[in-house]
Amino acid sequence: MCCLMGIVDATQINTFGTTSPKAEFVPPDDLILEIPLSEFQHLLKELATTYNQIAEAVRDAGILRSRELGKLTEGHSSALKAEKSPTQRFLLLNAYIRQLLTKIREALKSRPQEGGKVIQVCSKIMARAVQIIDYVKTTIQDDPFRRKEIAFDSQQARVLFSGKNNPEKVSRRDTIRAMKKAEKLCPAMTCDHRPNDGRQTMRLTAKVQDLKDTPPIIEYRNLWQRSDRRVALSL
Repeated sequence: MCCLMGIVDATQINTFGTTSPKAEFVPPDDLILEIPLSEFQHLLKELATTYNQIAEAVRDAGILRSRELGKLTEGHSSALKAEKSPTQRFLLLNAYIRQLLTKIREALKSRPQEGGKVIQVCSKIMARAVQIIDYVKTTIQDDPFRRKEIAFDSQQARVLFSGKNNPEKVSRRDTIRAMKKAEKLCPAMTCDHRPNDGRQTMRLTAKVQDLKDTPPIIEYRNLWQRSDRRVALSL
């Protein structure tokens, strides 16, 4: 991060260069500070990094949904790229950071007071994928047959999702989406059609030992964005 090494009183700056200021020189009302363009661009990049870190905090806290945050960030990036003046870009970045901070402030005000119930927002597909991984891992730990491989199909997944506390029926499409998400989160799992099955039933398969050795890799950025790439503000 860029840091300031000292504080300079602007009223004492008269000129820059090797020539010392004249005694009779009267400074103008609006003093001019000269800075190399490369250093100013570095400041812009550092400010963009700050913006992206705040956007990640907004994402992780569930303050904005994926589409809303993605459109907001892309809109800011487009406006910055269209602006030619470095100074105006700096001011725009500062305004966008304040906009994100305002959203955080509003979200904090709307949260329940101490002792209230705090609900963390998570996509249903992600929650179901994590549920599958947890269930399969628990199954292999308590498996009396000590199987070397385990399979978990879409029918079993739908039964798992429609538990006693969840009367909602999950569609086949959403079930398969959750299974494919589980495959991404846990590399030991493979999602594919069941062999020689005319109905083309989807299933997750994994070697038990690989499943025990490989923890699920959860990319939290996928909680707020549908695509695999990370949307961030760029200059």
